[in-house]
Amino acid sequence: MATQNIEVDILIVGGGTAGPLAAIKAKQKAPHLRVLLLDKANVKRAGAIAEGMDSVNNAIIPGYATPEQYVKEITIANDGIINQAAINAYATRSFDMIKELDAWGVKFEKDETGDYAVKKVHHLGSYVLPMPEGYNVKKVLFKQIRKLGVEVSNRLTTTRLLVGEDGRIAGAMALESRTGDFVVIRAKAVVLCTGAAGRLGLPSSGYLFGTYENPTNAGDGYSMAYHAGAELSGLECFQINPLIKDYNGPACAYVTGPLGGYTVNAKGERFIRSDYWSGQMMLEFWRELEGGNGPVFLKLDHLAEETVKKVEDVLHVTERPSRGLFHAGRGTDYRHDLVEMHISEIGLCGGHSASGVWVDEHARTTVPGLYAAGDLCNVAHNYMLGAMVYGQIAGEDAVDFIEGKELAAVDTAQIEAERERIFAPLLREEGIAPTQIEYKLRRMVNDYLQPPKVTAKMEIGLQRFAEIRADLDKLKARNPHELMRAMEVYAILDCAELAARASLYREESRWGLYHYRTDYPGRNDAEWFAFVEVKKGADGQPEIFKRPVPEYIYPIAKSELYGYDAMRVEAEPLAA
Repeated sequence: MATQNIEVDILIVGGGTAGPLAAIKAKQKAPHLRVLLLDKANVKRAGAIAEGMDSVNNAIIPGYATPEQYVKEITIANDGIINQAAINAYATRSFDMIKELDAWGVKFEKDETGDYAVKKVHHLGSYVLPMPEGYNVKKVLFKQIRKLGVEVSNRLTTTRLLVGEDGRIAGAMALESRTGDFVVIRAKAVVLCTGAAGRLGLPSSGYLFGTYENPTNAGDGYSMAYHAGAELSGLECFQINPLIKDYNGPACAYVTGPLGGYTVNAKGERFIRSDYWSGQMMLEFWRELEGGNGPVFLKLDHLAEETVKKVEDVLHVTERPSRGLFHAGRGTDYRHDLVEMHISEIGLCGGHSASGVWVDEHARTTVPGLYAAGDLCNVAHNYMLGAMVYGQIAGEDAVDFIEGKELAAVDTAQIEAERERIFAPLLREEGIAPTQIEYKLRRMVNDYLQPPKVTAKMEIGLQRFAEIRADLDKLKARNPHELMRAMEVYAILDCAELAARASLYREESRWGLYHYRTDYPGRNDAEWFAFVEVKKGADGQPEIFKRPVPEYIYPIAKSELYGYDAMRVEAEPLAA
């Protein structure tokens, strides 16, 4: 349990998608600066795109879409609760990022003329750009990291941020999960890129790591930002996705839609107009299951052989290599079988919904010198390319922020307090294993927070979470790896409590299934057309309040604003 001390100019926490771009762009802008990129795993294969990505879900390509069209699309998809300036910051940089990735070696699908082959999946516009060789994305990014001389540290689990006496961010503290060393990293700016809170709900399999989201993303960044005093936004807007039944991966009607695949119920009827993942789509999905028309299936058996082969190449090679093995074990063949679908466990994610650390169009949080990018930040429907663009924005703005600044002075008491918290489970002679507490916690999340949301259930959930917090004093770790898992339990519990409190605070239903409250079943714009924010109060307890929706850059008529409500279609016969 030795202590390492490191000093850098810019610290980037998270080596998945946003983090590498933040490091690359900071180093390109200021090669003389010391930029450190760290991850709890290995940056070469870290994050949600470790095995690649099948497509860019939100490409704004000239000739197919404009930034204005895209900003309006996401405003409508998110029921109007949007900071359009933040969405526009992504939209205006999207195409330049695609061209740069292309130049680096990322392969995008192109048509016979050499133009990008954009597909339509969204309810309104066309923004999906397939990546037939998307499995090489991490290799391409890591090559740039090495080329620019970005420092990389692996196996460092960041546990808390350091806040300076003047209120500026001052660095972070971490655990080396193999040696057990305590690491104090002093920095002038910090960029959090730790991904979604993927280990919040418990999958139906009961397997802790069988989540839809990358299971290494335990909500660490949400917790760290909260304890550093940053505002978190939209934690009541849960992430819920359509999955393959019994498999922790997307059913991918989203991917197969441009090729002719679609979602049907047990009667063979198509019941939703668009397979784009919106809360309203998930509400219709849930209603179909609960209304007696389930199960729900992905239908591909009507497609031509060459089309099915193309689907398999994308979904079984680029998207998730284990998917083909799963189908083979089940005896499922797209050519003559429907693929049973189900609903995922809940999570928190800016990239797929709108729950994250509040940032403005410069990726700045409400704590000076602290930035957030990717699935962690609340830029709605951000996806992979949004993570990259916001990584760029954060890295470049951090360079400007630190100019002329010294490291913020720090009260060493916070360092000692964190060291004591981290190592308590390892020094305890006996206690409860982290996996046991995590299982209990996440089962309670399922029991009390899974939509449809019920007030009495959420109130009981908060009582159970308080009981589990008392159990944290009994956590027992046998080695540094288990100690890392123990620290993740703290983060998961923070996310569960804050999600429950935000959900209770917003007394309406919004975003389809994401925040569907049985006792407040209607949308109430008069009272709740606002962001719900959470931050740590002076008394150490969560403070919850409304933040007004900023004036739109691109006005939207009231008749257009809830266009996604018209998602359901009349029954259509099964195609021959």
